[in-house]
Amino acid sequence: MPAQFRADHIGSLLRPSEVLDAHTAHAEGKLTPEQLRAIEDRAILAALEMQRQAGAQVFTDGEYRRAAWSSDFADAVDGYVPGEPPVVLQWQGPSGPVTPPAAMLSAARLGGSRVLIGEKLRQRRRLTEHESGFLKQHAPGPCKVTMPAASYVVSRAYKPGVTDKVYPSRAAVLADVVEIIRAEIKALVDEGIEYVQIDNPHYPDYIDESRQQRWRALGLDPEQTLREDIEADNACLQGIDRSRVTIGMHLCRGNGTGSTWHTSGGYDRIAEAVFGGIDVDRWLLEYDSERAGGFEPLRHVQANQTVVLGLITTKSGELESRDTLLRRIDEASKFVPVERLALSPQCGFASVAAGNLLTEDDQRRKLELVAETAREVWGSQPVAR
Repeated sequence: MPAQFRADHIGSLLRPSEVLDAHTAHAEGKLTPEQLRAIEDRAILAALEMQRQAGAQVFTDGEYRRAAWSSDFADAVDGYVPGEPPVVLQWQGPSGPVTPPAAMLSAARLGGSRVLIGEKLRQRRRLTEHESGFLKQHAPGPCKVTMPAASYVVSRAYKPGVTDKVYPSRAAVLADVVEIIRAEIKALVDEGIEYVQIDNPHYPDYIDESRQQRWRALGLDPEQTLREDIEADNACLQGIDRSRVTIGMHLCRGNGTGSTWHTSGGYDRIAEAVFGGIDVDRWLLEYDSERAGGFEPLRHVQANQTVVLGLITTKSGELESRDTLLRRIDEASKFVPVERLALSPQCGFASVAAGNLLTEDDQRRKLELVAETAREVWGSQPVAR
């Protein structure tokens, strides 16, 4: 049976300045891979201790070894070529529309300047092996490893006129991506990783009608691609021993440099197909602002699934009221029983290395609030091994 973590978090943490500086120095050839690894290791140990002190029930390495939340895939797989993405996202910041800087685009496009799948995908190494061993060895409790969803990889990198020169169909690209991700999940389970999170399947894109119109202009049928994406994300889990691992899926509405976002609208439009159709153990859903709509779509969540309510924002340092959190958990329990609910921030604190507009102290206080509120609602759950 999947483990039940009441106090969860999405994965990425604000990078300390020494990690950011080390990545820059390594890119400039001023730091060896071994020197970079040593700096990352020290920072990850400190991040694990911070999570322990904050009351975390599941631990991550903060994604400190990545440039962006999804870069583990593009860094391990060849087949990307330069080009403009199939659909350019309209990013919004705290003060209105923004033009995404290169650092944000690296998150949205997977591979920085290598944007599109224009060659047959060729895997050079495992996606997360360089992360999982150290995390498993040093985490003081159950640990989580994240990776991008197959549906995300293809939605952001498949472009008619480019990809279809080497793949006969979008579904054929999905099939190759599925094989890579399924093998990675299996390897993590064999290593004893207790929690695997599939990140940012692009299902919130189907909420936005203007985005679907842009896909149609490319010759893509959103109804068909939705079916393909659900089938592919489920296929990533086929053959996985589910008694040994918790599988979560986080739906994201954009989390770029400077606390930016790109999608608004409730889950109503996608709830029946997505919540009712995908075989994960946990849904990690963004509910930190009115952009997410109400809790009514949660009635479509399957009876064996947990909903992790992302009620605490990572986009500002302002600390939420515990009374408000308790009230909103109670509201959600009208659609999913409270014993099948959990709590987390809405997204990572640094989906892109540059991070969101809050401090490390803000981050710690928000993780503490998650843990304190979870204890009040569901009681204490020891996590030490």
